[in-house]
Amino acid sequence: MSFWTDKNVLVTGATGLLGSHMVEELLARGAAPVCLVRDGVPRSLFHGRGLDRRCVSVQGQLEDYALLERVINEHEIEAVFHLGAQTIVGTAGRNPLSTWEANVRGSYNLLEACRRNERKVRRIVVASSDKAYGDQPVLPYTEESRLEGRFPYDCSKSCTDLIARCYFDSYQLPVCVTRCGNLFGPGDLNWNRIIPGTVRSVVRGERPLVRSDGTFVRDYVYVGDAVAAYLELAEQMDRPEVVGEAFNFSDERPQSVLDIVDRVLGHMDARHLPPVILGEASREIREQFLSSEKARRVLGWRPRHGLDEGLQRTIAWYRELLGAT
Repeated sequence: MSFWTDKNVLVTGATGLLGSHMVEELLARGAAPVCLVRDGVPRSLFHGRGLDRRCVSVQGQLEDYALLERVINEHEIEAVFHLGAQTIVGTAGRNPLSTWEANVRGSYNLLEACRRNERKVRRIVVASSDKAYGDQPVLPYTEESRLEGRFPYDCSKSCTDLIARCYFDSYQLPVCVTRCGNLFGPGDLNWNRIIPGTVRSVVRGERPLVRSDGTFVRDYVYVGDAVAAYLELAEQMDRPEVVGEAFNFSDERPQSVLDIVDRVLGHMDARHLPPVILGEASREIREQFLSSEKARRVLGWRPRHGLDEGLQRTIAWYRELLGAT
């Protein structure tokens, strides 16, 4: 029997990239997911694979505290994966208020609702980000690096991270924090991200657009590896050396934007469509990458998919979605 069999699990952001895959895996392990859904996204994996018909879907927003407390209480939630957030850097730059409402207010609303139901809720995993570290002179980031997000999105994740740790330190709420690199995989419908955008451009026979100068360096983490990391972390939260801690998850092989574009073009036999370099990116950090030594040492976690394997799976899904052969 699985650790997750018959457990009532709240997943926020269930229609997103990570959320859809998380719900699918929880169902496969016998859990009973309860999914907070703000907007209907017909092309998402959540709807496309019929996950919405196999779990409880609650229409609402993280900003609605009363809704969150009702859901956690009435559905007797035992575990929470807080994945819901406004995740697009450009959107945050254009409208920081809506980003902070969702990411910061939404996070403390959820954690407070869990605190009010703490006899039932036994484990909470909160998605932070490598962006929470801000611009640091020493790389890779470790979990001891300071949280110094300066731009709107980065700041929202620093705040989320600190609030989660505050609830553990102040109220002993069973919370852990994850800090991942850039997630990619089947189901990501944010076309302004470099991998979805590049694949769609190639399918259309167009040169892909690169918003930056192409030299920005990031970690890229396949979504299946992220799901495995979150579940492994949650399962080990009864250990005193795990609960209340933050963990970085990365394959520790940082890539430049141009490197990623070139890999996608190679897998799609499309190097005749070189990228258009726009050089327009602002409010973004030039180099960000993580050490996952703590996750290896404490949790025994390692990524199972290489970058190229993950890209091949991802490209195949987009080809099917976009009607390409």
